[in-house]
Amino acid sequence: MVRVAIIGRQFGVSPALDAFNAANNIPDLLFAMISGGALSLAFIPVLAAVLDRDGRPALWVLFSRVANLVFLITAGLAIVVALLAEPLVRGELGVAPGFSPELQTLVVQLMRLNLVATLLFSMSGLVVAGLQANKHFILPALAPAAYDLGQIFGALVLAPSQPIRLGPMTLPAAGLGVYGLVYGVILGAALHLAVQIPGLIRYRFRWAPLLDWRDPGVRRVARLLGPRILTIGAFQLVFIIQDNLASRLAVGSVTALTYGWLILQLPETLIATAVATALLPTISEQFARGAAAVFESLVARAVRVLTVLTIPVTALLLLFVGPLVQAVFRFDPQDTALVVGAARVYLLGLLGHSLLEVGARAFYAQQDARTPLRVTAVGLTTFAVCAMLLFRPLGANGIALANSIAFTLEAVLLLLMLRRTYPSVGRVRGPAARTLLGSAAACAAALLAWSLIPSGGFVAATVCLMIGSVVAFPFVLPELRQMAVL
Repeated sequence: MVRVAIIGRQFGVSPALDAFNAANNIPDLLFAMISGGALSLAFIPVLAAVLDRDGRPALWVLFSRVANLVFLITAGLAIVVALLAEPLVRGELGVAPGFSPELQTLVVQLMRLNLVATLLFSMSGLVVAGLQANKHFILPALAPAAYDLGQIFGALVLAPSQPIRLGPMTLPAAGLGVYGLVYGVILGAALHLAVQIPGLIRYRFRWAPLLDWRDPGVRRVARLLGPRILTIGAFQLVFIIQDNLASRLAVGSVTALTYGWLILQLPETLIATAVATALLPTISEQFARGAAAVFESLVARAVRVLTVLTIPVTALLLLFVGPLVQAVFRFDPQDTALVVGAARVYLLGLLGHSLLEVGARAFYAQQDARTPLRVTAVGLTTFAVCAMLLFRPLGANGIALANSIAFTLEAVLLLLMLRRTYPSVGRVRGPAARTLLGSAAACAAALLAWSLIPSGGFVAATVCLMIGSVVAFPFVLPELRQMAVL
């Protein structure tokens, strides 16, 4: 949030920031498909099984074989993207066909620079998978914060043309403008990798210069990775379609959607991603051992926990995201309204996004990557149709609404499929009813406090959120206790 606030205050809802956000799309797609989320979720169940069966040395041998192969593939694709950057940006089906030619040129240049960070992330994403397979989560959790520090350095030092004062300290100013943000991304990617190196040392990592496509472990990863690449690719296509349509709207629409998405990501990451990330190695291990009852219990409990926690969070943030955005970014009223509108519509999909985190991982733990792929295809189609129907009449909010509809549909479909084999998954009627009652009480208490606080603004919104959270707490306490034993 600090990173987003600093960049927002430096660049505002501007064409330059629109270009920066649009330029991230193809590099993000490349990273996510090859060595980010795609490989992590395909890799961790196989690594967990190898660790349980053959021990840690065998795990690192398999890790090296896959890592070497992935790096070579990523490097080759990065070169292709750099060569084809112009049509990827300017084409009618490209990233930003609605931008001016000058802004499109800027997007092309920023995209090519961003590919350097993609290569660094290609290795760092693999390290995350290796450490999480060893049930080590601290350093992979710190890595994104290290990445943020790199971007903050870019925003405070590399981008400004005038020195910035922080209390008694005056920072140097490199005057690189929006290019400074990209150099900050590259620095952040290097830090993302570097902060995890102590974990590799702790678990006695030994790199081996091996490339063996015939290795059974590599083949198992590849069988899972193929469908997962398509799944992640479809997920990233959502953002390419989003920016393609938003580039045809008012200036700032791309940035408003980016910030609205990041606001959604804050509660989703703190709640859903945290639970699902910690859950995956354990349910993978239980499934490999044939402990179906334990597997079902863990997944069902995670679904209940996420359902109960996200409902009051959604309700309270819908009420108070406006003053929080105004205080954090200090945009003018028109730009604030643009960001707040997108954030509120994205927040309508928070429950769906959260349940999708667990639902997808439940299938990957069973080494079934095809079912999430089929469901993602339905979600992508739904998003594309809804976005094209809604973006003209509703603007950026229409694109955000299409996102919420599509991802909620995906979560519902995955849970219904899980219930065929594991009937207790998704039985949340009682806890959900209790939480809805608690959310109504929390919102009422928060609104009453808001009416009694004369100042308004960030402090008042924060106080109201705290009051609402206290009121909601007894209603979610049973699930909080369950969370401790997940």
